[in-house]
Amino acid sequence: MQAALEIAKKSATGSVQLFIGQASSTAIMALGTMILARLITPAEYGLYSIALIPSYMTILFRDWGINSALTKFTASLRAQKSEEKTYEIIKAGLIFETAMGFILSLILVFISGFIASTVFNRPESAPLIAIASVTIFAGALQTAAQSTFVGFERMELNSLTNICQAIVKSVAAPILVIAGFGALGATLGYTISFIASAIIALTVLYLTLIRKIKRKNPEKSNTAKTLKEMLHYGVPLSIASIIGGFLIQFYAFIMAIYCTDVAIGNYQVATQFAAILTFFTIPISTVLFPAFSKIDPQDENGLLQTVFASSIKYASLILVPTTIALMILSEPLVSTLFGEKWTQAPLFLTLYVINNLFVIFGSLTLTSLLAGIGETKMQMKLSLVTLAIGIPLSLILIPSMGIIGLILTIIIAGKPSLAMGIYWVRRKYNVRLDIESSMRILTASAIAATASFLAINFTAYANWIELTIGTLTFAATYLLATPTTGAINKSDINNLKTMFSGLGALSKLINIPLNFMEKLPNLK
Repeated sequence: MQAALEIAKKSATGSVQLFIGQASSTAIMALGTMILARLITPAEYGLYSIALIPSYMTILFRDWGINSALTKFTASLRAQKSEEKTYEIIKAGLIFETAMGFILSLILVFISGFIASTVFNRPESAPLIAIASVTIFAGALQTAAQSTFVGFERMELNSLTNICQAIVKSVAAPILVIAGFGALGATLGYTISFIASAIIALTVLYLTLIRKIKRKNPEKSNTAKTLKEMLHYGVPLSIASIIGGFLIQFYAFIMAIYCTDVAIGNYQVATQFAAILTFFTIPISTVLFPAFSKIDPQDENGLLQTVFASSIKYASLILVPTTIALMILSEPLVSTLFGEKWTQAPLFLTLYVINNLFVIFGSLTLTSLLAGIGETKMQMKLSLVTLAIGIPLSLILIPSMGIIGLILTIIIAGKPSLAMGIYWVRRKYNVRLDIESSMRILTASAIAATASFLAINFTAYANWIELTIGTLTFAATYLLATPTTGAINKSDINNLKTMFSGLGALSKLINIPLNFMEKLPNLK
């Protein structure tokens, strides 16, 4: 446990830094999206969303695991006290990403007219698709720099680039829409934000890391050999990523064919609110990757089990109640922030976030575990299972049920592979779930959800008042219910305090709810 706490303490610090960056950038982005949603019609918003689909799809074939290799190799070399060798890793990664990004952007520009007219049957989307293709190249440079920041555990630099991108997008897109450009203005604002973020990320990368490392790297470089090693590690991960991303974009193509622009616009609004949960999921999954990479699964099996079970429990303590609160408060939340015209968005939001509840069964942790201990082939096989289920399911549910069918497909398709993955790591590494702990967390969240639901449904106030009452009721009830149900105990509170102790003044803020629960008489 002591070794696990040391890993957790370092991970918690990085996670909070990423959380602050993710929360800040998402809040800025959400503000920009709210302004944009009030300026643009649902049909224009739907057209803008459709125009981004081809670039999303193309990005899947840009990386080939190089970004994961950047993080993995730089972290490993730093642990081995060979930081000077990371220069060659960074150089090889940037060369590969630059070349692939440029080539794929150029290809998409040339076929944008074909996609708009033949695939989407929306010829007016062709210039929007061509403009958005620039994000493939700019995004390649940005993500390469960010992967290096994570490998060097400079999470604050990662957050900086995300915040800058959010600011540029949230300012540029509404201004261009106000200027009369409509969906074109929204697409231009989106693209400009990627270009600005890439420039900032590369500048920061050079000034903070490359310039210092390069002076310590007198050896002759062998970029081709380095790139070969990175691809050997990264390609299996990339195939898994491509499969997962292809499915999402395949669903989006089917959605564009069978769903109306208004329904798509409402769905996009719902996913913007669901992005609130990425405040927690992205930081947790990001820091778990290097954390599991430090563990030898053969010689440190006990440590692996402790870190695995603890990461699921502590992630669930945050993510499960946040997800359920979002489900309960979806209607006043959408109405307060986006207005009354998005009538379908609350239902779409409630259904869409259900997927996050599977964190209690390791959905957020399994991928980081497999990548960290080098079981990338297994991760690829699980992705193939999801693909085999997702494609036929989408072709049945989306044409018949529209957006609801899309959401059900997303939820159902990945669950067999999750069950198979958890079973496999249990058999091979004796790593298992703590089902009792997960059920206690789910029970505490359900109690809080019931109290919040009753509070907002027995009031007839304005939406923003109902949202405030519901949020406060949920938070207060959850703090009381977690010790009562045994979802958290004294040992957990001590562990959490230790994990966050390296955050200085911020740890005092985090300790406020922990100290409150610690004083409750029913805490075990």
